[in-house]
Amino acid sequence: MINFLLTCDAYTLSVTVLLVIVVLYWVFEVHYFARTLWCATMCRILKKYVHILDTTSFSSACLTTDVDFLLFHMNNSRYLREVDFARTEFYTRTGLWTAIREKGGLPVQGGTSIRYRKFIRTFSLYSISSRIVYWERDSIYMEHRFVSRGDDFVNAIVHCRQRVINCDVEVLMNELLAKGAKERPGDLQEAPRMKPECPLEIHHWIQANLVSSANLRNGN
Repeated sequence: MINFLLTCDAYTLSVTVLLVIVVLYWVFEVHYFARTLWCATMCRILKKYVHILDTTSFSSACLTTDVDFLLFHMNNSRYLREVDFARTEFYTRTGLWTAIREKGGLPVQGGTSIRYRKFIRTFSLYSISSRIVYWERDSIYMEHRFVSRGDDFVNAIVHCRQRVINCDVEVLMNELLAKGAKERPGDLQEAPRMKPECPLEIHHWIQANLVSSANLRNGN
């Protein structure tokens, strides 16, 4: 393949590159992978480390590729896609991804709940604030808020359960809390960072998921 590229003329090379790009876009969603890589890279280069219990903010905009057939607001499924990028930023800036992988673990999506309050119009700007609200031995629960630029209105709230495979989340989070205590001692003297109490909506959501799992096991 390399010898072919070195010996072909400019026209053939251009057509070959174009065909490769078309095939890649046909087989994979290149834009999704490229944007995820760009987000992780920019976080490592330009943005500073934040405490595991801090809130990160990911900025984005509703483009024509995000709208539904009515053309004037964001497609419902795009909200969850945007959360992927916001979560990439959170995992990178807090060091959560690195900590999980160092323990041989792997985070997978175990559940998602979204509440739509007001649609996001085409070409409007918004940010996604992400934070950890609770965790159990095998799961991390995160909240993502879609906030409009200008009026700071919360357009949607997403709750996600990140199931962490082959890793004790309690041990993991205690280590990250201890790391934060060493790196930011002044802040922690004023406001100690500890495991948060389970929010009421998360408690009920967990119970609903348990009922759903029981029903599925029973064939309902």
